[in-house]
Amino acid sequence: MDVRGFTVGPLAENSYLLRADASADRAILVDPGEEAPRLIAAIDELGVTLDAILLTHTHFDHIGAVAPVARHTGAPVYVPALERAVLADIMAYVPWPGFGPFESYEADHTVEGGEELTLADMELDVVFTPGHSPGHVTYAIRAEAPVLVSGDVLFQGSVGRTDLPGGDARELLQSIATLLDRFPDEAPVLPGHMGTTTLGRERATNPFLQGLAAR
Repeated sequence: MDVRGFTVGPLAENSYLLRADASADRAILVDPGEEAPRLIAAIDELGVTLDAILLTHTHFDHIGAVAPVARHTGAPVYVPALERAVLADIMAYVPWPGFGPFESYEADHTVEGGEELTLADMELDVVFTPGHSPGHVTYAIRAEAPVLVSGDVLFQGSVGRTDLPGGDARELLQSIATLLDRFPDEAPVLPGHMGTTTLGRERATNPFLQGLAAR
């Protein structure tokens, strides 16, 4: 798999452009948070067709560039069903002044967990992982070691915050437990902030997961 990460915006959010391999002419983009011209330039430079824009959740730092990228590429947008209204009216849900303005967007498809998607010659499982936000999902790309695009559920040495509206610490840990139970330790984790990691590394070293380490 060809993974290209872009850290964008003032909150240093990670957007991912993913292809089945380095020669593939089709791709998916996950969580285009901001800096639309930079993301569009990367897509155009590769000369790929964007099959989809996938959103793990709809906090503004993950969706600020959705509308311009979708308009430029024509790619359909997939959003967690419970959070579709947020994407459709972004600025109404920005909790702090000074961010944006962001252009709202009506999603083309919704996901809620349990779906199996085939996009850009890749097979993905959608896993419902709430806690950081009510409708949060993780995209598991099938491979020898499944690649988990985890949004703001699990980070390198940390976990997603739960003090924003709709956050729930107990749900978040249950979601992480689901990932630990379902996927192997060698599964790479592409998080929404900070560096990449693996499930096994977080099981062994993440201080927030001490109660889950034996799973």
